[in-house]
Amino acid sequence: MSSADLAHGRDLAPQRAAAQKGDLAPERDGPRDTGLDDASLERWLARTWQTVPGIIGALSSVDHKIVARRYLITAFVFLCLGGLSAVAMRIQLSGPERGLIGPDRYNQLFTMHGVTMMFLFAVPIVQATGIYLVPLMVGTRNIAFPRLNAFSFWIYLSGGLFAWVSFALDMAPDVGWFSYVPLSGPEFGPGKRSDVWAQMITYTEVSSLAVAVATIVTVLKQRAPGMSLDKIPLYVWAMLVTSFVIVFAMPAVMITSTFLILDRLVGTHIFNPAEGGDVLLFQHLFWFFGHPEVYIIFLPATGMVSSIIAAFARRPVFGYLGMVLSLISVGFLSFGLWVHHMFATGLPKLGASFFTASSMLIAIPNGLQIFCWLATLWDGRPIIRTPLLFVFGFFFTFVAGGLTGVMLASVPLDLQVHDTYFVTAHFHYVLIGGSVFPLLGATYFWFPKITGRMMSERLGRWHFWLAFIGFNAAFFPMHIVGLWGMPRRVYTYPVELGWGNINLFITAGAVVLFLSFVLFTINLVYSASRGAPAGDNPWNAGTLEWATSSPPPSYNFARIPVVTHSEPLWAERDTLPVATGLRVDVRELVISTVAEAYPDVREKSATPSIWPLFAALAVGATFLYSIFSPWAVVWGAGPIAITLIGWFWPKGDPEDEE
Repeated sequence: MSSADLAHGRDLAPQRAAAQKGDLAPERDGPRDTGLDDASLERWLARTWQTVPGIIGALSSVDHKIVARRYLITAFVFLCLGGLSAVAMRIQLSGPERGLIGPDRYNQLFTMHGVTMMFLFAVPIVQATGIYLVPLMVGTRNIAFPRLNAFSFWIYLSGGLFAWVSFALDMAPDVGWFSYVPLSGPEFGPGKRSDVWAQMITYTEVSSLAVAVATIVTVLKQRAPGMSLDKIPLYVWAMLVTSFVIVFAMPAVMITSTFLILDRLVGTHIFNPAEGGDVLLFQHLFWFFGHPEVYIIFLPATGMVSSIIAAFARRPVFGYLGMVLSLISVGFLSFGLWVHHMFATGLPKLGASFFTASSMLIAIPNGLQIFCWLATLWDGRPIIRTPLLFVFGFFFTFVAGGLTGVMLASVPLDLQVHDTYFVTAHFHYVLIGGSVFPLLGATYFWFPKITGRMMSERLGRWHFWLAFIGFNAAFFPMHIVGLWGMPRRVYTYPVELGWGNINLFITAGAVVLFLSFVLFTINLVYSASRGAPAGDNPWNAGTLEWATSSPPPSYNFARIPVVTHSEPLWAERDTLPVATGLRVDVRELVISTVAEAYPDVREKSATPSIWPLFAALAVGATFLYSIFSPWAVVWGAGPIAITLIGWFWPKGDPEDEE
């Protein structure tokens, strides 16, 4: 079948072919892409989808690529802040009884490091990559609910700034990133530090939920014609599963933080056992979110690994169906592990044995993915470049972290090492090895798509080896010192315990790891302005994001592609088939069916608006003021309502959903 047949053919929408002359819609109410030459079409689309110049235009933008770049830059800044706090803590712990940082400031540093890395870097950065890549990979012109997507960024930015400004004002939370009660409750946590934690958590998770909803709808309803469920890229599958996990997990931590601030500000006793409350309820609610969050961070990383391996092995990933089922299985099983973190709380042993089994069971789908990747590399002809080096580093570090995770699933061992540096080593191997290494590889892989320039291969290889050596030198010895009994969450230790030399070695490894990120930053800045031009598809990859220019235009695709294979650019090496019939004078998208991705209706995409920013400011001010008075919820309802009215005020445009 020719490209023209695919664009106008019965295979895509048989019920519409006769009535609509083969197009997605008849040309009735405005100019359409049918019949326009490429140059004229691109001029029309550039004018229709442009971001208006000027500060108001920039603040009003709903282009998913612009919002994603803002997310990426902001998350990178928070990574730097979190990394600096980690280095400061390691310098304090490099020798016994050091007095560089006092216990109060150390507790704030420890808390801000965890809060920043978990809530302000790890989750936002993986969602940001999805905001940028998912619409391109599924062949649409913008993300679903683009104003909601823009709103999510402003909420995220205000929450992060709020947290770090509180640190500068000596109001930062100091009870750990988990903020356990009763230490964070009104009796043992005077002042506003725990209130800052509670409110920051609540409205940064609003941001994550907004992105998750937009991602789910984009994947299920805006895929290019022909991209049936068995042709969705594995990265998109990973983001879809992750988004569903977020939708079900994030409300748990939002409820936790809301209950905490109600106890502190309103005088409820939800977590106060003296008044009928339950301290362990906090941990159940928090870890019902907390363990799925590990996979919220890890699952997108597996999608990145799949994309990188396919591109450099020059073949589709082995076992596509098994990979998809593994992703879905991990998403489901992640909700059955939360008591894994609570073995030391005195829960019934029969219940603990169930969660031991669940913790071991989730290793099966994770291991299946590892073997599928290895089979892909074995069957292909891999080209060793920097992105693939980080994938190799991921294999080693994540498998090591997974093995110690299975060890910690054993209740007797967990009871011995639960509050030691063995656990610190484990979760850094899982989170950094399982997420940051793939993310760094993905940065080198998709940097040409975002900027149109290549990153330096030489600096990239130096970066990899410094990061790999520094990471293992910093965190592997923590297993040993943890087995020796060194507790975590302490700011110093006595000389007599003999932990000084190994902690000095750990600190040296942390400094090497930090220097690797300095080199990475230099590579980013230099390559963004002076890197070699990349071309549209420098890696000869097969997925749709490489079918458009690098960087992509505001409208992503001049003509909506038609998908015939899971790696469409490899299946259609000459000319990618396209679908026609969309208007070019308004922002119009193809809405497709969920399973087969048949063109279903045409839908207008939201235009730029300043109201999402105003709504975020109103919500942020309300949450900030509520730390000092619960009446803020009442007084803030008015401004929030006004901004939402402006956001959704009907414009009177006629609907056209032929």
